[in-house]
Amino acid sequence: MNSLRARLLIWLLSGVVLVGAVGGWIAYANALSQADAFFDYELRQTALLLVDQPVEYQLAPTLPANDAAYDFVVQVWTIDGVIAYQSQPHTLLPAITRLGFSNVTTSEGRWRVFGVQRPTKVLQVAQPMRVRQDQAAVLALRALRPFALLLPVLAVLIWIAVGHVLEPLKGLTLLVRSRGVNELQPLPDQQLPEEVRPLVGALNGLLSRLGATLGRERAFLLDAAHELRTPLTALHLQMGALSRAATDAERLEATERLSAGVQRAIRLVEQLLSLSRQESRAEPARVGVALDHLAREVITELVPVSDAKHIDLGISESQPAAVMGDPDAVRTLLRNLVDNAVRYTPAGGQVDVAVQQDAGRAVLKVVDTGPGIPPEDRERVFDRFYRRPGTSPPGSGLGLAIVKAIADAHRATVALDSGPTGAGLAVTVTFPAASS
Repeated sequence: MNSLRARLLIWLLSGVVLVGAVGGWIAYANALSQADAFFDYELRQTALLLVDQPVEYQLAPTLPANDAAYDFVVQVWTIDGVIAYQSQPHTLLPAITRLGFSNVTTSEGRWRVFGVQRPTKVLQVAQPMRVRQDQAAVLALRALRPFALLLPVLAVLIWIAVGHVLEPLKGLTLLVRSRGVNELQPLPDQQLPEEVRPLVGALNGLLSRLGATLGRERAFLLDAAHELRTPLTALHLQMGALSRAATDAERLEATERLSAGVQRAIRLVEQLLSLSRQESRAEPARVGVALDHLAREVITELVPVSDAKHIDLGISESQPAAVMGDPDAVRTLLRNLVDNAVRYTPAGGQVDVAVQQDAGRAVLKVVDTGPGIPPEDRERVFDRFYRRPGTSPPGSGLGLAIVKAIADAHRATVALDSGPTGAGLAVTVTFPAASS
């Protein structure tokens, strides 16, 4: 039953049979109504014809029951209620009933009776209702017989018609099957049925998104290979310097440089993995995240780093704010923003974190007293591996790219501006309302 053709055939034939059955029932009801009218007329005419005849004239040879075409039974009673004549032998016949038409039920079934009275006798003509029903059934079956004979022909025609209608799907299947793994061009939707075009449109949308994802992955791999080459080369040179160290002081200095280089390489790899995870995730998990509580946790984790640089790190404003999204991703966004602010703020500076509510939306602000970012570079800093010339300390240029990827996945906006005094950097992340 996985075949559309078989399903359509079964459903269409079932509908045709159902309609035929309803039509047969209607034909039977109409035939029964006509039979009732015809046989009622025959009953009345027979009774009126015989009622004025002498009883002896009505005596005739009794016919077998199966030879009586309409199975009429004529009964005559005297005015005293004594039966004087009965045309056919029945085990039980209707007794004297009311004059005119009436329906009588006996052990032999239901009877249709017409009675008429004269001064010396009462005559009634009776007929079993099954005779009328049998005649109506015969007429209905005769009407349905051509339909039943043509049903197999109809099934073949439906099978051929459905196959012809499904030909565009076969062509589309062959086209998709012949595509290579790198052929992501849109599928043609001309000359396709209206019911198939939405499917082709959805496939084209998927191919477009897949092409964009593969393009980002290729660019990411090229950029990552380029960026990893420099720290790895530096590590190689630092290992050579360590092996050439002649004194303990030179060896200690070379070891410290090598350790710092390893730490930078580790941070770069971690950020590359984080960026890869965020860009490959189509839709974040939809759970509630308390942004104000998360901000306190991240600041607590980074206080030792800020204290080592004598930077005042704290929360300037904290309002209850909920975000629907991935808790780990939101934590990564917040940690990158605060970590960048601490790294680029000179010793003795200040970093403030604020969580606010604005018309049901959660707003996160990270403000520092560092060198800031010129307005002309505020769009480019979200590009992967982009670093402004002369920026210190050294980094990978991935922090804000990760922030932008997480914000886009949560349908949030990221805005860069100067600090309240005109110096430093203020990063504002506005999340959509939790109800949306």
